[in-house]
Amino acid sequence: MPVESSGYAKSFRDLIVYQKSRQVSRTAFKLSKAFPKDEAFSLTSQLRRSSWSIGAQITEAWAKRRYQAHFISKLTDADAEQQETQHWVEIAEECEYLSSEGSKELLYDLLQIGRMLNSMIEKANQFCGSSPSYVREDRSGYFIEERNPRFHATAVQTDH
Repeated sequence: MPVESSGYAKSFRDLIVYQKSRQVSRTAFKLSKAFPKDEAFSLTSQLRRSSWSIGAQITEAWAKRRYQAHFISKLTDADAEQQETQHWVEIAEECEYLSSEGSKELLYDLLQIGRMLNSMIEKANQFCGSSPSYVREDRSGYFIEERNPRFHATAVQTDH
């Protein structure tokens, strides 16, 4: 189902950066399944938790967009998590738990997420404001063209 032509995101799920973060966390999870069992409580756990946290921080930013400083703070946390994930990916490659190709794929996606997050931080005023139920933004930078119906959420207009 295409995003409405009005260019509004009704949910954090409509943001490309959120979709990309979910993709990265799935990839990190799948690739880390091949790590040695003795890494289960160290490198495997660190990689998975930092990659999962990116999307969680984006979700929290969306919930806090009524207050621009809080929105930016949570996006900054999401960026820190993506950078931490880069670190763990590089360590996994150095330990020969990840192939060069797997590492490059993840690092490329993480860098894309970082660029999108930084762009959102720079344009925070376009995401924040008095009506936090909808965001008006140019579709080219942040929104997916098709949504998975399973994740479609209807925004509820609230006045605070």
